[in-house]
Amino acid sequence: MKKYISITGVVVLVLFFDQWLKIWVKTHYRYGMETPIFGQSWAKIGLVENIGMAFGWGLGADWGKLALSLFRVAAIIFLVVYLRRMIRAGTPTGLLTCMALILAGAAGNLIDSIFYGKIFSASEPYSQGPAILFPRWGGYGGWLHGKVVDMLHFTATFPDRLPYIGGKEIFPYVFNISDASICIGVTCALLFYRGQFENVKKTEIFTGEIQGQESL
Repeated sequence: MKKYISITGVVVLVLFFDQWLKIWVKTHYRYGMETPIFGQSWAKIGLVENIGMAFGWGLGADWGKLALSLFRVAAIIFLVVYLRRMIRAGTPTGLLTCMALILAGAAGNLIDSIFYGKIFSASEPYSQGPAILFPRWGGYGGWLHGKVVDMLHFTATFPDRLPYIGGKEIFPYVFNISDASICIGVTCALLFYRGQFENVKKTEIFTGEIQGQESL
């Protein structure tokens, strides 16, 4: 029960900060506007949106957006079932936390996809002001067609003396807390808990017979 509570807490915490920051940015920034974070010129917060996955990857067009939204729904259902069975199998808390971060990140961007088209007015380049939450004339899109809000941009560059990459941004993508949560969860799981996945047979995920190691 303690693991259920702690893992749920991780998911809720990530979702809270992710959605709070997205709503704040959406209602305070014009599209494309950026300001420094704590006065640092290399770290900026602003507003861009994408219709795809993390870091702007996507399929394009309305059908692509719908397909990605439905894929997120399926992925979240799978992760919830997988996490529940991992907890019951006594999987180490660290690996469970990694999976919870991935689940929270996927859920955070799914919330954008499902609801933002209905509850926000459009944010467009060269717009006169920020978007409005719950506009009286309705939102800019339909269910499952909302755009994912991104806001964090780190513009640090490689030293100019380096060949080929000198002067280029180290990480040119604009991302959000959900994207960061997924990346941290995946990276930590691969670096520190890779061997744990070898203890779980693929067919056993769906039968409820997962055999994992005792929690550390």
